Amino acid sequence: VQLQASGGGLVQAGGSLRLSCAASGRTFSDYVMGWFRQAPGKEREFVAVINRGGGTTTYANSVKGRFTVSRDNAKNTVYLQMNSLKPEDTAVYYCAAGSAGLPGASESSYRYWGQGTLVTVSS
Repeated sequence: VQLQASGGGLVQAGGSLRLSCAASGRTFSDYVMGWFRQAPGKEREFVAVINRGGGTTTYANSVKGRFTVSRDNAKNTVYLQMNSLKPEDTAVYYCAAGSAGLPGASESSYRYWGQGTLVTVSS
């Protein structure tokens, strides 16, 4: 499956952005979808995951209550709504597709990755 992330940009602290990740090539609803991010000089880290049907989500503690992951299987797209953004949210954000039944917070659970979209939060 091919993944194309979009929606990144520059936003002030306290602002909002919505990232999108469009999938093509395979049956989108077969895959668990995750969001990860990599800040400058740091390792990539888990942000959020949503199950195949969209009814179950899990978040990193650092974004819980501020970010919301959702998906539209009819549009083959997963979203990450980011509110109350902080400068420490600055990173390249990646979407990824993986098989069900594997740890959603682990990078190794995901077979397909998008190219990343840069989010910069200014103070």
